[in-house]
Amino acid sequence: MFRSASLIFNPSSGQGDPVEELTAIREILESKLDLDLYPIHDKKHDIVQAISVAVAQNTDVIIAAGGDGTVADVAAAIGKTQIPLGIIPRGTANNFATAVGIPQDIHSACNVILSGRSRTIDTACCNGKLFLTQADIGFKAETLEIVDRQAKNRFGVLAYILASAKQLQHMQWFTTTVETDNRTLNLEATAITIANAVPPTSPLAQGTEGAIADDGLLDITITTPQNRLNMVTAAYQLLRSGLNKTAVKHKDVISLKAKSVKAIANPQQRVALDGNLEGNTPVEIECIPASLNVVVPT
Repeated sequence: MFRSASLIFNPSSGQGDPVEELTAIREILESKLDLDLYPIHDKKHDIVQAISVAVAQNTDVIIAAGGDGTVADVAAAIGKTQIPLGIIPRGTANNFATAVGIPQDIHSACNVILSGRSRTIDTACCNGKLFLTQADIGFKAETLEIVDRQAKNRFGVLAYILASAKQLQHMQWFTTTVETDNRTLNLEATAITIANAVPPTSPLAQGTEGAIADDGLLDITITTPQNRLNMVTAAYQLLRSGLNKTAVKHKDVISLKAKSVKAIANPQQRVALDGNLEGNTPVEIECIPASLNVVVPT
């Protein structure tokens, strides 16, 4: 499928040994591809420089080996070049890779790059910054703030669950105005999630029947529990809905689809994109249809 590739490798991602993982990747890909390697340390600066070189060399595919943040930064740097993006999941959650069907182990992910197909999907933009999976306002963003690299390295995905349980004790409510292209809501909430492409295991994004990566729409889920127990039951129902691919039916969950959304909050709330903190409300988010080519399984 491809003859040349540029590998953007983030050694800081995930819990594995980066030397061993890079060796495994090279053993699989270099026998089939003319592979250029770009290790990144100053993530955003190095990624932009690497992509510029790759584009100038007319590479066939650009491969991101890292977590959701690295994959999103590479996708943003690819921009409008239409060069396909290959993904080797090496992060803690790897939500985007899971959402588009890319296997989690290195050998299988590399084989997808060698024998998969290109799928054109949507991306999204929040206050000028591209994201691939979801934008979180409120509870989830506050949870991410207390999860550090040491905890992720030690506990993996469990670190997020432990942080959520801790954050539940300090959960705060906020008043918000959420405005879409055809509806305006004024309410009190604990969390707002705007999803582009997410796996079923991202519970606070599961208000609709499932975020479709190429439908030109954002999936918006707002949780409005009156107490902490209701928040737990709402999250459980959202998780069930995600696993069953059905729209949630719960009195404390509001869900809708839209091409764009604006949200303000009082008090001001933290915002996270693709699992990384990225400032505060207010936000303006829009879906960018058919803006990224991703190599996925056939």
